[in-house]
Amino acid sequence: MSAPQTIATELKGGEQSIEINDGQVVYEILGTSGDFIALTPGGRFSKDIPGLRPLAEELVKGGYRVLLWDRPNCGKSDVQFYGKSESHMRAETLQQLITKLDIGPCIIAGGSGGARDSLLTTMLYPELVTKLVVWNIVGGVYGSFVLGGHYVVPSILAVRGAGIQGLLQVGEWKERIEQNPANLGRLQGLDADEFLKVMLRWLNAFVPKPGQTIPGVEDEMFDNIKVPTLIIRGGENDWDHPKRTSLEVSCLIKGSQLIDPPWPEDAWERAGEKFAASGGKTFCLFDTWVQAAPAILDFLGR
Repeated sequence: MSAPQTIATELKGGEQSIEINDGQVVYEILGTSGDFIALTPGGRFSKDIPGLRPLAEELVKGGYRVLLWDRPNCGKSDVQFYGKSESHMRAETLQQLITKLDIGPCIIAGGSGGARDSLLTTMLYPELVTKLVVWNIVGGVYGSFVLGGHYVVPSILAVRGAGIQGLLQVGEWKERIEQNPANLGRLQGLDADEFLKVMLRWLNAFVPKPGQTIPGVEDEMFDNIKVPTLIIRGGENDWDHPKRTSLEVSCLIKGSQLIDPPWPEDAWERAGEKFAASGGKTFCLFDTWVQAAPAILDFLGR
C-alpha cells in the first residue's frame, strides 16, 4: 500500500489520509486478512455515521477486510467539486483510492447514495471489481428531486445570494470545516461562477430523464457490469429507494441476483419518523444495514 499522507485535521485510531485529485481523502481499513470490500454509505454521510461500522465489523468476522472511506465532501476528507455528477466524482476518487492502496480488484458494496457510487465505479472501472453488492437504490421522481433539493439547491441559493461567503454559512459546509479546518481555505478559494456551473451540472443529474433508471446514469452503462451482483431491493413503500428501481436495475444487470430486504418492508419509513421526531439528533437511517450481513456473506461465499 502507498504511504499515508498528512491532513489538516485530527485523525483517530486507524484513520489515514491520502492525496487524490489535489485533495485529501480519509480512510480506514478494518480486518487483517481476506479479500477487500470497499464499503460506501449514502448521502454525504461519513464513514463514521451510525449503522455503517456494525455492518463492516460483521463482514470482517466473515473473513474479509473492509475499506471505509470519507468521500470528498464527507466527514474529514477535503471538499471537491468537479465531474459530470457528484457520484461520478466519487467513483473516480474510489478508483484512485483502490489503485493507490493496491487493494484491487476487490468487492464493491454500498447502500443508498453509496449504491449509486458503487454502481458507477463498477461501470466506469470494471477491471477493479470482482463482485458488486448494492441496496437502497435511489430512483424515481420523488427520490431524485429530494436529493437535488437537499444536496445542491441550498449551495446554489447561497452563492447566488451572497457569493462564496454565503456558501460558508450553509450548515453542511460549516460541518465540513469543523471536521477538517483546511476546507475553509478550499471553499474560500472557489470561483463563484465556476462553482455554480458545477452545481447546475450536479443538479441536472437529479432531474429524472428517460433512459436513466438511476440519477445521472444512462441505462446503457449497465452493460459494463459483468461481475456477480447482489441487489437488495427497496422496501414496498419506500419513496426514496423505490422497489421499482431495484427491479429495473436487476433487469439491466444481466445475471444479477435480486433478494427481498432482510429488514422490515417499512424500515426506512419508521427510521425516518424516528429521526424526524428527534429533531435530527438521533441518526438511525442505517441501523438496519447490519441485518444484511448474512445475505452478503452468503453471496460472496458463493
